Amino acid sequence: MHRNHTFRLFYVRFIKTLGLPLCLLFYCLLLPFYLSARLYQPALELGKKDTIRIIEPYSGYRHQLNVELKMEKVFRPTSFYAGDDKKQLSVKRSNSGHLKYLFALPEGTLGSRVFPNTYQGIGLSYIQFDNREHVGAPFAAYLLQRSEILKANSHLSVDYEWNFGLSAGWVPYHPEHNTDNTVIGSRVNAYLNVGLYLKWQLARRISMTGGIDLTHFSNGNTEYPNAGLNSSGLKVGAIYDFSREKVVSQTDAPIPIPRFLPHFSYDVILFGSWRRKGIDFYGHQIASPNKYPVFGFVFAPMYNWNYRFCTGFSVDGIYDGSANVYSKDYITGTEQEFFKPGLHRQIAMGLSAKVDYRMPVFTLSMGIGTNVLHKGGDFGGTYQTLALKISATKRSFLHIGYTIKDFHDPNYLMLGLGFRFSNKTPSLLCL
Repeated sequence: MHRNHTFRLFYVRFIKTLGLPLCLLFYCLLLPFYLSARLYQPALELGKKDTIRIIEPYSGYRHQLNVELKMEKVFRPTSFYAGDDKKQLSVKRSNSGHLKYLFALPEGTLGSRVFPNTYQGIGLSYIQFDNREHVGAPFAAYLLQRSEILKANSHLSVDYEWNFGLSAGWVPYHPEHNTDNTVIGSRVNAYLNVGLYLKWQLARRISMTGGIDLTHFSNGNTEYPNAGLNSSGLKVGAIYDFSREKVVSQTDAPIPIPRFLPHFSYDVILFGSWRRKGIDFYGHQIASPNKYPVFGFVFAPMYNWNYRFCTGFSVDGIYDGSANVYSKDYITGTEQEFFKPGLHRQIAMGLSAKVDYRMPVFTLSMGIGTNVLHKGGDFGGTYQTLALKISATKRSFLHIGYTIKDFHDPNYLMLGLGFRFSNKTPSLLCL
């Protein structure tokens, strides 16, 4: 009786800590792993003449399901987190549950040999903060990629993973109803996460994971306030591989990777977005109530060194409807007006150095540059870009990027479509 009472007490505290919805999600997601473990059978079979034959994944796409729980501490970048408002509110921690589907390129293809143990896919998560009344309890949907960094032995490896997507269900700042939240200004925000973890293979189809990660939420300067929310913590999870299987000979020789032929390719990107802007008014930043359009293009000759890396430079053209916007003196009690300059003070041309890291489906692109043709003001200094390119065909891709100014000032989103010319990299699906 005492043992049962202790178990019930622990169970009730567990539910109170994580919340009933998160616990239900956790148990539902673990059910397939439990059933798989009960039905697990050894992978080795003895054929004729005692020849050992190994059950290996079917030579098609490989598929996995991943369940994770995360416990994170929220960083405190503004006075809101310090708990110095009237009600002494703060956001200190978050808990989240994640369900992910991942796939790897078919075994035997070029992609499976160049990028072994690399998976990509989609994920869903539910996030609970300890101050959900003023921040919310958002859901997130995201793209992800996971790959092996180091293999310690046949059962243990070190992997990394990144996530990029959208989160919805926030309670944003409101001048009357939610004045405490000076961090999040929109109901929908970008979700970015990067993590490092250990993966331990328990059985042929089941692995456990544990590690650390960093998370960032932001609306990309499309709404005010946009201080962003950052957190870091621990995560634990389980992976279930449900790939089809076939019996293959243990003595099959590996197929060599063909030599890569270095070459130049040319990326052309067209993008657009919108943004909010803080206007300098006698040394103080005043938030303009308007939203401003942004349009631009990128032309980037890139030298492809190997299957993973390419470097080059780009010519960047930009029209920023918020550039050099200004305000004038006004009578207290009247509405403050904001004025746009001529077109020639809102367009610029820049040059930047770029490096791309290519993986199956996704390419991570980084750049640093400066505007060389402009009329001064907001176009001075340097700009930095970080972008995700999502392959659509061999010669086209979706482009999701963001720029900052002088390494710290938020700038604008870059949402667009890209085209790649003279691309001589072989298809990763070829044998």
